[in-house]
Amino acid sequence: MVDSPVRDWDFPRGVASVALLAGYAGEHGVPVERMLDGTALTERLLRDPDAQIDARTELTVVRNLVRALPDRPALGVEVGRRYRITTFGIFGFACISSPTLGEAIAFALRYLDLSFTFCLPVAEMLDDEFVGWIHAESVPADVRQFLIERDVTAMHQVMSDLVGRHMPLTRAEFTFPEPPYADRIAEVTVVRPRFDRPHNLFALDPLTLDQPLPQANEHTLAICLAQCRDLVHRRRARTGIAAEVRSRLVPHGGADGLAGPPGIDSVARDLNMSTRTLRRHLDAAGTSYRALLDEMRRALAEEMLSTTPLSVSDVAIRLGYAEASTFIYAFKRWTGTTPAAYRRSRDRVLS
Repeated sequence: MVDSPVRDWDFPRGVASVALLAGYAGEHGVPVERMLDGTALTERLLRDPDAQIDARTELTVVRNLVRALPDRPALGVEVGRRYRITTFGIFGFACISSPTLGEAIAFALRYLDLSFTFCLPVAEMLDDEFVGWIHAESVPADVRQFLIERDVTAMHQVMSDLVGRHMPLTRAEFTFPEPPYADRIAEVTVVRPRFDRPHNLFALDPLTLDQPLPQANEHTLAICLAQCRDLVHRRRARTGIAAEVRSRLVPHGGADGLAGPPGIDSVARDLNMSTRTLRRHLDAAGTSYRALLDEMRRALAEEMLSTTPLSVSDVAIRLGYAEASTFIYAFKRWTGTTPAAYRRSRDRVLS
């Protein structure tokens, strides 16, 4: 059995998946503002390849899509087909560069938290087939079927991209009842899918695992692996206690009308621990309250300076600074430039 170190879908991820969901919705008349409702995301942020969000933010966007297009048949299948190997950035390029499909699958499972999945796959080699068990028990019930369809279709699409042809499955089973659009699922799986089964799974002919990939490249793979390891390390540093603290520092009402961020004592009380314990946990996670506060303030400052007419003094107040001069000093420490110069440079780029 080939397992993944990822045990839960609640891992941080990039914005490419949300951008894809918003793009699909836009093609069907759903404005991006409606898709991003209930999140702190902006349309501009969706164009930032380095932006990172938590999984629950993407889950909110998923819910918005499902609610906006409730009568569209095979919605999960349609969306899942949009996920191509290039959607996954350096993670996808590492898969492309792998020697065989089997090695690409093993890599993908090892670095699953660089994907956008909510359903967790576990691979197992049986006597005459290679089975991917798709665990979705912890996925919220209101979007579970959509995400099973989306994630299984996306996994299949990526494998097809890797081998350069539509990948036929030997078996496909789903826990949900047979939908009216079962034929649309069959277009993906090739084999006739079965429904109301005990598990979600798909199976491949084991011989396909040894098939050389057309773009395999040992040197490129080594570079991609190093970058993936670094990216996973940085993302995992943002989970656990650091993520808990960050969620309490980031306001949820947008850039206008922000109160100052809570102090560490307040955050510790909210987490039901002493300030000393919180400091110790953050230190073990390789960060600190001050570092997380700076990270939040910098992100919000750049957003407000780029997208609002607020004065530098107003931005400073909304970030909890008593004086604009203190904010200006901090911003220059973060970025190497002043808030006013940063705003002018952004205005030139956008003009």
